[in-house]
Amino acid sequence: MRREKDPNKMRKIWTVVVILYVGFIFHNSLTPALESSRQSGGVLALVLAVADNMGIESSWITEHLIRKMAHFAEYTLLGVLLSTAVRQYGAALSAERLVKGWLGTVIPLMDETIQLFVEGRSGQISDVWLDMAGVFAGIAAAELAGYFFRARAGRRE
Repeated sequence: MRREKDPNKMRKIWTVVVILYVGFIFHNSLTPALESSRQSGGVLALVLAVADNMGIESSWITEHLIRKMAHFAEYTLLGVLLSTAVRQYGAALSAERLVKGWLGTVIPLMDETIQLFVEGRSGQISDVWLDMAGVFAGIAAAELAGYFFRARAGRRE
């Protein structure tokens, strides 16, 4: 026998997940430039080592590229989480899109604004655009996955 999910519980869980993840993003923005650069440098060293072991030419992989890829990936996951959380509320599709679009714009703006007040960091409008692109890529991926999941479930029934 299949148990029904409690919609209120799912709303709360996904809302908390999104809030915690946004907190993680903002925490990253509060990291001073020297520490942030050290972290990016560590990831760069790892990526270069993996590329070397695989025989991949890696002179084009830079700390700048690692940072931009991290921005995009971080916000793509936010888009997936936002899409999942907003869907739990059962609002009309137009309202869902409005909420996801608004949050997908405001959160990157706030993130880059936070960096204006952190030692050695600066808010970049190009990063706002990159972050927004990540959010909307994540939303699109979640919607596409949901579409295929629902279509598959429909064929099984």
